[in-house]
Amino acid sequence: MPELQVIARYTVAGGNEDEVLALLSDLAAASRAEPGNRAFVVYRQLDDPRGIVLLERYASREAFADHRETPHFRDLVLGRIVPLLDSRVVELYDAE
Repeated sequence: MPELQVIARYTVAGGNEDEVLALLSDLAAASRAEPGNRAFVVYRQLDDPRGIVLLERYASREAFADHRETPHFRDLVLGRIVPLLDSRVVELYDAE
């Protein structure tokens, strides 16, 4: 079964950059502690401080589905981060 690579691209609504980065730091720490998580790294775009990319790796599609059911995902991502974004695109790739 292949691992799953997730690329999440966020555009933060102006003025919310510091708050989103702080929340993402908490999310990354909690996500890295999940048994199915292999990596979770946050990158900030060099030429646009509102652009953020998350590179996440999971042991399987099921591990990613489990991630999306965690309290930290529901609270931090859905409850607190998404409302501070102008856009959010999530791409999923099988990693061989």
